[in-house]
Amino acid sequence: MSHRSREIQPVGGPLWTRPFKILLTLAGLGFVLIVWRFAVGLGPSTGLSDGYPWGLWIAFDVVTGTALACGGYAVAILVYAFNQGRYHALVRPAILTSALGYTLAGLAIAIDVGRPWLIYRVPISVGKYNLNSALLEVALCVMAYVVVLWIELMPAFLEKWKESERHGLRQFAEKTLPVLDKALLFIIALGVLLPTMHQSSLGTVMLLAGPRLHPLWSSALVPLLFLISCIAMGYAVVVMESTLSSRVWGRKRETAMLATLSRAMIVVLSLFFLLRLVDVIWRGQLGLVLRFDVYAWAFLVEMGLTAVAIGMLLRKGRLHNAGYLFQAAMVIVLAGTVYRFSTYLLAFRPGSQWSYFPTVPEILVTVGLVASEVVVYIVLVKRFPILAGRAPVRQPA
Repeated sequence: MSHRSREIQPVGGPLWTRPFKILLTLAGLGFVLIVWRFAVGLGPSTGLSDGYPWGLWIAFDVVTGTALACGGYAVAILVYAFNQGRYHALVRPAILTSALGYTLAGLAIAIDVGRPWLIYRVPISVGKYNLNSALLEVALCVMAYVVVLWIELMPAFLEKWKESERHGLRQFAEKTLPVLDKALLFIIALGVLLPTMHQSSLGTVMLLAGPRLHPLWSSALVPLLFLISCIAMGYAVVVMESTLSSRVWGRKRETAMLATLSRAMIVVLSLFFLLRLVDVIWRGQLGLVLRFDVYAWAFLVEMGLTAVAIGMLLRKGRLHNAGYLFQAAMVIVLAGTVYRFSTYLLAFRPGSQWSYFPTVPEILVTVGLVASEVVVYIVLVKRFPILAGRAPVRQPA
């Protein structure tokens, strides 16, 4: 498989724009606070406790962040599993978004665990594996998927290096690219398998909480719901990324292509909505919604946002409007974020003696990680062939 296209090219233009400097400052602040977290430990730097062993860094940076980074997975299903070649122009930017998102999720895990310097033991301590552990599967799959994503993105770097004035780099690219093209078939297969495994396992992890997980979220269908939600969120992020990049850098709009994606999103969102509602009714927990407490409102917001997103996507006459499509994608992202965040934090009840709220450093580290992801994205799309579409006549300010 080759992502190459005559229209895929670097965006170009200056890096040191005002927004880039602001993002770099936020990323730098986050890095300083990460160093401080390792210096003082988790206790002084976070709101974590024995009752809440994970908080914002896991619920948002990992659980929600990896779902938002499933654009490559979602598009790969369409392009390669269902042979929808017309979406090929969306593959490379989706893979870049996924690679960055999963890499930073891995960093967030390293920041959150007590002894991150021992993480290297996870893939090599085969004889000590607990084969019944859902977290083991998540750890192994995420580590492997990060490697797979960067390998999938390697053609973008190799194509750029083929034009390099450095002989060694150019020769390496010319020899490696044909070999990589032949191997990518198997890499892509792994790229579809691994997210399917670990996204569902992220849901399985919360089943281990048993009665500590609120009944509106405690269900045997949680692994399936997590998998479906990540596909929907992945599609939505592809829409948002494509819309923003075309607007900011004056690239050719893919509105018609993105509009056809809505058909897939309608199916996925409808399946999530029906499974979620039927499951709550089947388990006899619908009455909990009538209590109108914080849990009931979280459930209603999650379901309401999902219903709104479905309704927006059913208005076919509006789907060729880039702004409208972007708004629908934002609603999908919000719906998935509320569901995942609620499952891992709000619905988890370790006991009345425990409470959790993220500290300012936790929030700023998360902001810094997101900012650093955007910084690297900007650098790569400006210097390497990632985005499709004609180059802009002039760079926007």
